Amino acid sequence: MAQNDQDQTAVRTDAVPIPSDALIIVPVRNIVLFPGLVTPIAIGRAKSIAAAQQAVREERQIGIVMQRDPEVADPGPDDLHRIGTLANIVRYVTAPDGSHHLVCQGVQRIRVQDYLPGTPFLAARVLHIPEPATRSAEVEARALHLRTLAEEAIGLLPQAPPELLAAIQSAPSPAALTDLAAAYLDLKPEERQEILETIDLAARMDRVSRRLAERIEVLRLTNEIGRQTKAAFDERQREAVLREQMAAIQRQLGEGEEGKSQEVAELAAAIAKAGMPPEVETQARKELRRYERTPEAAAESGMIRTYLDWLVELPWALPEAKPIDIAAARRVLDADHYGLEKIKTRIIEYLAVRKLAPQGKAPILCFVGPPGVGKTSLGQSIARAMGRPFVRVSLGGVHDEAEIRGHRRTYIGALPGNIIQGIKKAGSRDCVMMLDEIDKMGRGIQGDPSAAMLEVLDPEQNGTFRDNYLGVPFDLSRVVFIATANMLDTIPGPLRDRMEIISLAGYTENEKLEIARRYLVARQLAANGLTPEQAAIDDEALRAIIRGYTREAGVRNLEREIGQVFRHAAVEVAEGTKAHVAVGLAELAANLGGPRFENEVAMRTAVAGVATGLAWTPVGGDILFIEATRAPGRGALILTGQLGEVMRESAQAATTLVKSRAVSLGIDPALFEKNDIHIHVPAGATPKDGPSAGVAIFTALVSLMTDRTVRSDTAMTGEISLRGLVLPVGGIKEKVVAAAAAGVTRVMLPARNKRDYDEIPQDARDRLEFIWLETVDQAIAAALADKPAVPAAAA
Repeated sequence: MAQNDQDQTAVRTDAVPIPSDALIIVPVRNIVLFPGLVTPIAIGRAKSIAAAQQAVREERQIGIVMQRDPEVADPGPDDLHRIGTLANIVRYVTAPDGSHHLVCQGVQRIRVQDYLPGTPFLAARVLHIPEPATRSAEVEARALHLRTLAEEAIGLLPQAPPELLAAIQSAPSPAALTDLAAAYLDLKPEERQEILETIDLAARMDRVSRRLAERIEVLRLTNEIGRQTKAAFDERQREAVLREQMAAIQRQLGEGEEGKSQEVAELAAAIAKAGMPPEVETQARKELRRYERTPEAAAESGMIRTYLDWLVELPWALPEAKPIDIAAARRVLDADHYGLEKIKTRIIEYLAVRKLAPQGKAPILCFVGPPGVGKTSLGQSIARAMGRPFVRVSLGGVHDEAEIRGHRRTYIGALPGNIIQGIKKAGSRDCVMMLDEIDKMGRGIQGDPSAAMLEVLDPEQNGTFRDNYLGVPFDLSRVVFIATANMLDTIPGPLRDRMEIISLAGYTENEKLEIARRYLVARQLAANGLTPEQAAIDDEALRAIIRGYTREAGVRNLEREIGQVFRHAAVEVAEGTKAHVAVGLAELAANLGGPRFENEVAMRTAVAGVATGLAWTPVGGDILFIEATRAPGRGALILTGQLGEVMRESAQAATTLVKSRAVSLGIDPALFEKNDIHIHVPAGATPKDGPSAGVAIFTALVSLMTDRTVRSDTAMTGEISLRGLVLPVGGIKEKVVAAAAAGVTRVMLPARNKRDYDEIPQDARDRLEFIWLETVDQAIAAALADKPAVPAAAA
């Protein structure tokens, strides 16, 4: 089938008058249409499409003429042969992909006399060349000889279609028999054109007979070689014999050895160049020998080839070690991230150890923190600082062990696991691989992917990591693995034990302001097509966005709000109403609406029975209000606010502790017998659990029963025991940062959590007063106001 490339010249699609004595010419590449045969032809040139469409509209015949040079995109009269074929268009089809196809039936030979000038496509006056009507004895004898050769050639073919033999035997004339045999001979386009241009029937039949005789010799040689080799070799060597037969045929045809043998040689050279370990190279060469013996038509051939491609493309050889510049690494970390001083210090220590002991087993770092604090970008910065390629593997939602270890090659569509795929993508065996969201891996019926990660993240084992698809060990000991997670609770203990946990808490207000100045503003200006000369936002507006429009540990929502401000500015700049937009406090309300968050600590703690607690969430710290009230009843304890089992037990323990110390606290014990106590934690739609609200619940109950308010500038956290001890809790860093952001100035923490003081950001330390509690008595003394409050109406 000849395919004509589409040119770029516009051609009229309406009908153009063509004289009745002229013929529309369609040039084709590498195809010859013989009279009496039906052939499909694909057309792509605009001129050819227009010519075919007009011939269909006017129900006219066309001339199929082969061009001399198939590389000519827009052939003219001088580029075409003079002899062609008159054809009827049996069918014209436009495929869904926009390609055009003709089904043409050859009628007779034509000779082009002269082309018409000024037509949008080729049209010419032609001379029709009829076949001789009379049959001489010489022609009949040649026809009988030609039919005999054709039948013999068909009989030598291993899988000849029966329709071809029937067509040869029922050919209506010597001319039709000759053209039919020529059409199905394995000839080059130029040889077919020579036969088409042979007008004399006897000479044409002689030419086709010679070609058929040559083809019969090749087929006989093929069969003879097959018989000889079958007797000489046993069944196990049949595949090699077939290749020998093909090589013998190629030698007889003068084509030389090409194809698969060249492909096998290229694969062998690639294996030698890949630098594989001896065990892997042995396996690769074994598979290469299998591939060489496997027929290309077999499904296994493609599977083996894909496997070999994976083996040769993996970076087995260790690249030349690049020296680690510690000073440059500091500059990279400082340029990419503001704050996080302890995190940067640990990374610098990590790089220093890798520099001094490059062959040592490095720990697996795991960055744990709320979303938007820069865990993934820290991994990218480490890669930049080390001068190594970076690749990210997302583990969120992975629930199949094969995603880590790969599928076995017996499965259709099998591939290596994400680890090996990441190595190939990075192109280096010492890359920095970020295992993102390692806490989001699930467990399904296909296995536990977290169990498969145990080998990957164990420095003692990953030097011989075996992927199920590869089936050979791959050394992962040089890969720098860095994992990220939002929380540790969902990471299995054995997997967590293999990693060094580095916590990233939320940013303080000043840190967010500095991050916005250095990174977010410039990034959002560029994202919205603005320049610093066209739009700007001052520090007061940024601080107002941080305080009143976002409440998060990271800076993602802050960046979104800044982007919304700049989108408003982009509208004004694009409309031409302003050349420069300066965003201050006055413009925030118009751009973002009213503030979404407010400092409600003072309002919520203005009555007795309300205390401010501190909570930890997967997205950072938060403040938590504990409300207690009493109403006439029989001493029942009512707990609401969707509290978890542990938090309900903390409330019961706090209530028991208040009752046991009623006299020393100045509380009438009869109040507990005559009143029901109701403890509620607002935001009832959000589940809450954990023991760290014990101090806040105890303080709220004492405040309720003594009618003394809790100081509005104080927040607290800590677990309590029935002996009145304050026990340590987790998440101190996140909770303290949240307290500073909420406007609290005093925090009450368990004394045994002093070990966490160094983890608290300096900005939060400077803004807060810390009170360390060992007993609940210290909590009451520090939290309750001195003056009694006005008794609540419910009391």
